Amino acid sequence: MTNTLFPEGFLWGGATAANQVEGGFNEGNKGPNMADVLPGGKERLKVLKQADFDFEPKPGTHYPNHEAIDFYHRYKEDIALFAEMGFKVFRMSIAWSRIFPKGTEKEPNEEGLAFYDRVFDELHKHNIEPVVTISHYEMPLHLVKEYGGWKSREVIGFFDQYVQALFNRFKNKVKYWMTFNEINSAMHFPIMSMGFTINDGNDKYQELFQAFHHQFVASSMAVKHARKIMPEAEIGCMIIAAPIYSYDSNPENVLYALQEEQRFNYFAGDVHVRGEYPAFIQRFFEENNVKLDIREGDLELIRDYTVDYVGLSYYMSITQKKNKEDAETAAGNLLEGVKNPFLKASDWGWEIDATGLRIILNKLYDRYQVPLFVVENGLGAYDKVEEDGSIQDDYRIDYLRTHILAMGEAVQDGVELMGYTSWGCIDLVSMSSGEYSKRYGFIYVDKHDDGSGTQERRKKKSFDWYKQVIETNGAALTSGEKISSGS
Repeated sequence: MTNTLFPEGFLWGGATAANQVEGGFNEGNKGPNMADVLPGGKERLKVLKQADFDFEPKPGTHYPNHEAIDFYHRYKEDIALFAEMGFKVFRMSIAWSRIFPKGTEKEPNEEGLAFYDRVFDELHKHNIEPVVTISHYEMPLHLVKEYGGWKSREVIGFFDQYVQALFNRFKNKVKYWMTFNEINSAMHFPIMSMGFTINDGNDKYQELFQAFHHQFVASSMAVKHARKIMPEAEIGCMIIAAPIYSYDSNPENVLYALQEEQRFNYFAGDVHVRGEYPAFIQRFFEENNVKLDIREGDLELIRDYTVDYVGLSYYMSITQKKNKEDAETAAGNLLEGVKNPFLKASDWGWEIDATGLRIILNKLYDRYQVPLFVVENGLGAYDKVEEDGSIQDDYRIDYLRTHILAMGEAVQDGVELMGYTSWGCIDLVSMSSGEYSKRYGFIYVDKHDDGSGTQERRKKKSFDWYKQVIETNGAALTSGEKISSGS
């Protein structure tokens, strides 16, 4: 095996999102956001695909994001635990509706800004750099219901005001920024990142790609402001990265997989990094009667203000077959596809493919030649608290070990990798399932799907394991020495 030591200054840490950890959904003058009306449990998956969801809270429905894990009140305790693991960075997001409760106000909400001031100060006290996602699946509900989310060009102006408020306030506290979380997720479920649902009609792509255009313009505006307000900062885009394999060597399936990979993995990245719409999407627009409303100056802005790096989440690869009628589907994968006979799956049916991470890192770096940053990766699993209070999550350690080693191999391949922030470094509310029981963290939170629990924090076995990985800059994974098993 090659040496998988990571470069000096590699940014180890963990990742969360405001709507999945903060709670305090109606405190500090925060307004309701899109995540606040998503139900918990099995109903969540239905909503993500539902074409006529009305974004209205329903009596008697459990909304776990309202309380989440109460990071809003317990952030000091949690950050201390992150520091104990040795985090260099903590990826987090800012709740847009904490800063502009409806999204349309003329002035930002001081209580919201002050809360993030306190969080950033606490992180810096522990020598942890924040990595901030500006919009992470929590658009103000008013913008969703009154403007149709990112379908409306007016939302660009509201987002622009929000961005400037953040940059002016936190320019001396945040070095690393990303604009939209998993922007390409809208290909499969636009409700989360764009704030609207679509029907499977003949014009379903028109609204979707018009909304993409609005987000690309807004993202480039953010880059422009960053260059002016905080020239030392780095600002990136963020995509779901999933290599798409052909089911077999049938050229029809190979071509189908290629086209799916182009649209899913490269379309948004090409616009953000290369500064232009790629030729393959132009053909797709022609074949699907998509006619974008592109205003004067839009394409120049996109061309002139490209991102500094590409942030990415990696959870799975996707296997595709043009005709799926005689193939078993990969039911657990939100991103669809057919079952890969060579891969095992998690408790939630997500296929596990560490080699796929090395593959997609190579593909993305070969294409873009800008630094990459793995800002989400992890295993959602059921955890059991033993009689002695321990959580023996060896399955999580095994998952993370293989993925970090694959990432190290990509570094040896020549990929310029900035860092790694494991998703859900502390247990949180799952985005896809709205469950607490789908646990990702190194830190167990006593909170359950029925809303019960004390919110007590408890270290898992993986806590001390990850601490040693960070301490050795990954060298402990290949040194032959046994990594501490923790408590």
